[in-house]
Amino acid sequence: MGYFGDGPWAHNAIDGLFADPSTEVMFVCVRSDTPDQILKAKAHQHEVDFLIHPDINSDEFFERIEEYNCNLLVSMSFNQIFRKRLIDLPVEGIINCHAGSLPFYRGRNILNWALINDEKEFGITVHYVDQGVDTGDIIIQEQFPISDEDNYATLLEKAHENCPRLLLEAIKLIQCSQVRPFPQREISSNGTYCSTRIPGDERLNWNQSSRNVFNFVRAICKPGPQARCMLNGNEVLINKVEIVDGAPIYKGIPGAVLEKTAAGLLVKTLDSYVRITELSSSLKINVGCRFT
Repeated sequence: MGYFGDGPWAHNAIDGLFADPSTEVMFVCVRSDTPDQILKAKAHQHEVDFLIHPDINSDEFFERIEEYNCNLLVSMSFNQIFRKRLIDLPVEGIINCHAGSLPFYRGRNILNWALINDEKEFGITVHYVDQGVDTGDIIIQEQFPISDEDNYATLLEKAHENCPRLLLEAIKLIQCSQVRPFPQREISSNGTYCSTRIPGDERLNWNQSSRNVFNFVRAICKPGPQARCMLNGNEVLINKVEIVDGAPIYKGIPGAVLEKTAAGLLVKTLDSYVRITELSSSLKINVGCRFT
């Protein structure tokens, strides 16, 4: 098989493939914009060809891949779209592992969006690659609960552990001719699509409910960019806020600092207030200050 990947989930999955005597990895291809040096080291360790190309659908790359005669191509957090000619090349097709509950949460930055949307669970889906974006038939899908104790870091940990496991399970089903894929329309005829998050999207809007503020902050906490707002012309990074049980619903000035204690800062939201417990700032923050 040929392996396209990036990041910790790709590292864990390829370790499983190299350890399995029934699978043979012919090459490892990584993102051209941010080449994964860990995957490079693993490929060299196992004497597997290491590839980088800015256009995997080019004639040059296609001819190179064709020489390997792989029966299956595998994608794990790869960032290029496979076009029809490449999709049709391996007899078993191309499979992808996606940290989202397809047909919902197609696209990018799924874990962040799931938290922002206050989801109570997130899915991991292994599916065939077709000419759409995350629209191919599903091989395996599993759901994982999201509690209020979860954040971007904990969801990443779950995904890094379970994406490789489910990908390897799907490969085993294909090897044994036991795979029973089903179209995504059997779940829903309408999917949802998530845009890539870009610099500037981390700006925190205090003029929303406490629940929405809580979800936004935990969705992009470390190792994400962290939620950001301004105080007296200076940027403040906020890594954690807490919902205050029993906080009353009342009107006020969103972003206003209401109380400063050893437990954190109480800050007004649209409907009530939250407590900031982790922030990065050397500024002196007093009651009456306003985050914008």
